[in-house]
Amino acid sequence: MTRRELLDRCLCFPDAYEDQPFEDPNWTAARRRANRRCYAFVFERDGKLCLNLKCEPMQAQFWRQVYPQVAPGYHMNKTHWNTVTLNAGLDDDALNGMIAHSYDLTAPRERERR
Repeated sequence: MTRRELLDRCLCFPDAYEDQPFEDPNWTAARRRANRRCYAFVFERDGKLCLNLKCEPMQAQFWRQVYPQVAPGYHMNKTHWNTVTLNAGLDDDALNGMIAHSYDLTAPRERERR
């Protein structure tokens, strides 16, 4: 999978857009337009394509145990983010599920009515 293909997969959700939040061009973010929250970061590390994804803590631990391609988030909060190393045998369904989970976690919060 190429970097562009991975970004396109991350951007297939409604209200999603691509951003370059850092000076380092190696990092590209996928954000929600409604609240500007990031749900994915695409980058290369040690010559490998990687993806940081937001995750509920229990789910993060589960995926780390099940998939050797998943590790605690690189340069992120290790409790709430995972790093997925691509092109290492992770199946498409698992990857798509992880991306969707991250996207869902960044949904705009409903405001309380008074």
